[in-house]
Amino acid sequence: MDDGYRDRTAFIRGAKDIAKEVKRHAAKKVGRSVDKVQDEYTRRSYTRFEQDDDDDDDYPASRDGYYQDAADDDKEGGGGGASSDDTEGHDEDDEIYEGEYQGIPKAKADGLSKGAGAGGADGQPAVAPGYRDLAAQAAERRKDQEELAEQYEAILQECGHGRFQWTLYFVLGLALMADGVEIFVVGFVLPSAEKDMCLSDSNKGMLGLIVYLGMMVGAFLWGGLADRIGRRQCLLISLSINSVFAFFSSFVQGYSTFLLCRLLSGVGIGGSIPIVFSYFSEFLAQEKRGEHLSWLCMFWMIGGIYASAMAWAIIPHYGWSFQMGSAYQFHSWRVFVLVCAFPSVFAIAALTPMPESPRFFLENGKHDEAWMILKQVHDTNMRAKGHPERVFSVTTIKTVKQLDELVEMDADTGTWHRRWRMRLSCLFHQVRNNFLECFSPEYRRTTLMMMAVWFTMSFSYYGLTVWFPDMIKHMQKQDYALRTKVFVKERVEHFTFNFTLENQVHRNGEYFNDKFMNLKMKSVLFEDTLFEECYFEDITSSNTFFKNCTFVSSLFYNTDLFQYRFIDSKLVNSTFLHNKEGCMLDFSDDNNAYMIYFVSFLGTLAVLPGNIVSALLMDKIGRLRMLAGSSVMSCISCFFLSFGSSESAMIALLCLFGGISIASWNALDVLTVELYPSDIRTTAFGFLNALCKLAAVLGISIFTSFVGITKAMPIMFASVALGVGSFLAMKLPETRGRVLQ
Repeated sequence: MDDGYRDRTAFIRGAKDIAKEVKRHAAKKVGRSVDKVQDEYTRRSYTRFEQDDDDDDDYPASRDGYYQDAADDDKEGGGGGASSDDTEGHDEDDEIYEGEYQGIPKAKADGLSKGAGAGGADGQPAVAPGYRDLAAQAAERRKDQEELAEQYEAILQECGHGRFQWTLYFVLGLALMADGVEIFVVGFVLPSAEKDMCLSDSNKGMLGLIVYLGMMVGAFLWGGLADRIGRRQCLLISLSINSVFAFFSSFVQGYSTFLLCRLLSGVGIGGSIPIVFSYFSEFLAQEKRGEHLSWLCMFWMIGGIYASAMAWAIIPHYGWSFQMGSAYQFHSWRVFVLVCAFPSVFAIAALTPMPESPRFFLENGKHDEAWMILKQVHDTNMRAKGHPERVFSVTTIKTVKQLDELVEMDADTGTWHRRWRMRLSCLFHQVRNNFLECFSPEYRRTTLMMMAVWFTMSFSYYGLTVWFPDMIKHMQKQDYALRTKVFVKERVEHFTFNFTLENQVHRNGEYFNDKFMNLKMKSVLFEDTLFEECYFEDITSSNTFFKNCTFVSSLFYNTDLFQYRFIDSKLVNSTFLHNKEGCMLDFSDDNNAYMIYFVSFLGTLAVLPGNIVSALLMDKIGRLRMLAGSSVMSCISCFFLSFGSSESAMIALLCLFGGISIASWNALDVLTVELYPSDIRTTAFGFLNALCKLAAVLGISIFTSFVGITKAMPIMFASVALGVGSFLAMKLPETRGRVLQ
């Protein structure tokens, strides 16, 4: 018996020595093959790490995109005691010697599925799609995706939820925060920018909507590209575009260039929402997905709070400005625009070291890259939990059959511009096919229902949230108008006005040999008034007009009383010298500005309870109940708006509506992620988010047109839209407990 034991021990030690020697020689072989592998990868996307003919003895040929285990050849001689080359020190009793990593595991031959890879059984390229039934290929691909979904869920369960997911949570939260900031930027700077750039009403309206138009384009563009070139890469590009043009927009002076910069900034940040939720969901196991995607939504709220706080702290401080002559002015609102680019910049820095989604790699046939990332997730979480000795036990992961494996077969021929044109053309057709897949018979009903729900919710939510502040400002104007002082038939001679005139109306008055010096005028109207031999110097005005007035032998020096302020007025022997150039900031809007920022701050902060409740209950009551229930409650809350007759009541109702409706948005984001498979997930999410921005533009345009006219129509529109959305939401399939496709 002792002799047998010694023989067995010697056999095991010999096997270990052989395994180490094989590993050393294999490393040399792989090193010599790196250049060839890189060339082959760019030419054919259907194979990974193809070996030289000289390496066939050491590395068996791959079958269907997987590696064959060299140990299979030794089964006859080693029997049940043959050692695995996946982990060094693996003896016949399956005892694992921890910490001795042996490289990327090779798949067992019996673990291969016939549709797993793009290559043939002999390692050669698969037959071109033109020679096979495309319907059969698509069915085979769907079968592969179903098998991958089940296995991927099991792998995520093994990896656990820990430090890696929480790190990614905060990184992607910065990107979502940048999206929230972008929504508020233009609305906060518009009151100051309209004076600085002399904007007309039509230009102000376009500036207010241009960000939504840019985000609409960006959501569709980056959502489609993220399914083809990767979630992380697309998110980095989109955030870079946002930060660059947000930075430029704080310095440009003209209205057209500012408009263009904000448009391109919106195009960049438009990809944030569809990519962030898809990206994060592919690192979450089923029982954690709904809750943690809802927690992620809180960063949008944090972005709104950040924008409101920065506007409150920066914009009213007009001393934070400088100018170079009259051509270049840098006022405090431009500092605010610059500060609002920081979340996007920080998100880029934090996202750079993070890995790509392994699910994306597996959907595109990149087994080895996906395996390495999943191992990184596993090891990071296990170390953080105090179990560094645990080994990632997965050796083979299902990959999905590629339908477009020969799309770039001529990409290495011709001139560089031809190759790029060909690649862009291939990319365009791939994105187009993904978009059309959303309307295939399998997903058509789901997509149409989701379009209706997204549209109705966005139409009502964005319409009301913009209508609320406008109604508050309208109430402020009404209250301000009630305090207007009216002077009729006053006659003033040889008097010097060197103090502020505010909220006054002067009718049928006469001013003779008077001086208006170092004077500020706000909301002042002179009507049917005579000015004779008067002198105006260093006048700064806001909302001040002269209607049907007569000026005789008067002099205007260094004033901002431009021609448009004189309505049907006559100027006889009057002279304008050194008029101020450009439009001055509204010096007296401090209180109103503080109120706008404070209202936005409260409205954004009010969604915190809804965020917490939705996160805690999302996986308990389900997505549909959360979506429909919150929509119904939001619909009911709209009816209380008719009782908002004061400023404080409107603010309270704004907070109530925001706190209730946020649960609907969280449920809708989770539902959108889970209803579509990985290969079209960001495409579908991007399209629906683009539709959301279109509905926002329509809602804002329609709702604000009723400000000062009636409250009944906006309330009715919002209630009907929310009611229809909640009804349609109940027709959607429930995704709670479903494996991520």
